[in-house]
Amino acid sequence: MVAFSAQGHLNPMLRLGKRLISHGLHVTIATTHLQPGRRLFKPSSSSSSSATGRDIDFLFYSDGLDGRKVDIDTFMDSLSQHGPTNLTKLIHHANNSKTRRRLCCIVSNPFVPWAANVAHDLGIPCAMLWIQPVALYAVYYRYYRNLNPFPTSTDPDLTVNLPGLPPLRTEDLPSFVLPTNTFGAFSKLFSEMFGAMEKHVSWVFANSFHALEADVIINSSKDLFPVVPVGPLVDPSLLGKGEEEEADGAVNLWEVDHSCMEWLDEQAAGSVVYVLEMALKEGRWPFVWVVKGAEAGELSSSSGGGQGIVVAWAPQTKVLAHRAVGCFVTHGGWNSTLEAVAAGVPMVVYPQWSDQPTNAKLVEDVFGVGVRVRANGDGRMIIGSEEMGRAIREVMDGPKSEQIKGNARRLKIAAGEAVAAGGEGTSEVSVRKFVDEIVGRSCSSSGPCCGGEGIS
Repeated sequence: MVAFSAQGHLNPMLRLGKRLISHGLHVTIATTHLQPGRRLFKPSSSSSSSATGRDIDFLFYSDGLDGRKVDIDTFMDSLSQHGPTNLTKLIHHANNSKTRRRLCCIVSNPFVPWAANVAHDLGIPCAMLWIQPVALYAVYYRYYRNLNPFPTSTDPDLTVNLPGLPPLRTEDLPSFVLPTNTFGAFSKLFSEMFGAMEKHVSWVFANSFHALEADVIINSSKDLFPVVPVGPLVDPSLLGKGEEEEADGAVNLWEVDHSCMEWLDEQAAGSVVYVLEMALKEGRWPFVWVVKGAEAGELSSSSGGGQGIVVAWAPQTKVLAHRAVGCFVTHGGWNSTLEAVAAGVPMVVYPQWSDQPTNAKLVEDVFGVGVRVRANGDGRMIIGSEEMGRAIREVMDGPKSEQIKGNARRLKIAAGEAVAAGGEGTSEVSVRKFVDEIVGRSCSSSGPCCGGEGIS
């Protein structure tokens, strides 16, 4: 598995890797030591462990920057230039090792599209794990393959109509497809990804599940390169599995503060608002407020007032799974959104960029599990205002509150059913089918994989 070295990219890969291990495969993740922003990534032994007792191995290749801090466009260009050669060297070394395991598949990440070309050059089958919703896959595919009209500088307010999705206005689209996008590296990356995918990728998997995005999944399989949901790839504790049953071992690049858990134990069921990175001025409900960095310490002594608690970084999956949490206020990144869905927690979403605007549209108008904070007249998000209070009230006890909470409970059950081990959920069946295809391909070719040494 070849992963982009950021927490939100590594964790879905780790969780899919452990699912593959549970079906008898050996898994190695290849990434760079340094993520964008140059934070050093060093997996601990626990981060690679699995419930089977077999570990996910980690290998590292150079991004060509040797720790130098650069902007994101420069980082992506360097990774694209140096990654293929350095990954190829890793694979040659692994194939020449004493383990006698033959590499039977490469699973790439959308942010390392060149990994598919490496797989093709080496004659290795390739899959891709799409780490955003299938709706975003459909939007990007149709945009970068020029299949539908999208907003332009001369028509910035064009509404986009795609099969299986509600009409998407400019405020509902990912920032990378808008004429205001300033990140050239991402436009290049997605264009290269779809080109490589159509030439060299045999499977496209998505961190989603059928009951969550049925309409767009069905339509995408008809009209686009088929995508197969294998999620939700979230902490197993959110899916009804206890910590003693299966350790998650996710990568966490921030120091987690667990102090809020005892405080949550003292709160009434469904009464707490869990808030990321913004002030909560609606004072009717107790809250857990996450503020990164030194500011958290300054606020913790002055902002709680007995009604709330301020922490630098909370154990998010444990917070979402807690009976006291009734609403999650979030930017709407896909990992957090999917965790809230799996936990059955309604959301208030205030999107900023990338996939977040489309995720917010899905949460409110497709999944029906939350409310989106609306922008003011000049397009900026109103944070900590009457609009935020309106959104939280609508989720907690407004006219649509019971409907939102009912939808959240229904999707929580569906999420667990999709990935139940040994079950017939759509995602679990898809993983088993993939493993059967991999084993079949490997065992029909020459090599030691069927002699008991294992395949990777």
